[in-house]
Amino acid sequence: VQLQAYGGGLVQAGGSLILSCAASGRTLSSYVMGWFRQAPGKEREFVAAVRWSVGSTYYADSVKDRFSIFRDKTKNTVYLRMNSLEPEDTAVYYCAAALQCIIGIIRIPSTYNYWGQGTLVTVSS
Repeated sequence: VQLQAYGGGLVQAGGSLILSCAASGRTLSSYVMGWFRQAPGKEREFVAAVRWSVGSTYYADSVKDRFSIFRDKTKNTVYLRMNSLEPEDTAVYYCAAALQCIIGIIRIPSTYNYWGQGTLVTVSS
């Protein structure tokens, strides 16, 4: 699976962005698609995930009331809508794909088999 993430940029606190991740190379019916982020000096952390086949979604507690993950099957693309952005959301955001991932490990980066190149989101205060 090849993943191409885009949509990052500079936004003021309280603003919104939508990240996109286009997938190619495989059908995604057996995959979980996730978004992770990594801030400077910090470990990569889970943000959100969606089970492609049924649309079940999972969120980190820090974003669950502000971010929304969804997919467009016709475009083979997964999105991350980010509202009420905070300076603490500043990071490089990565999309990733995991094959046949169970819920218990859906938040663990090493679970994911494929990664996109990352897109930088900067939130100014």
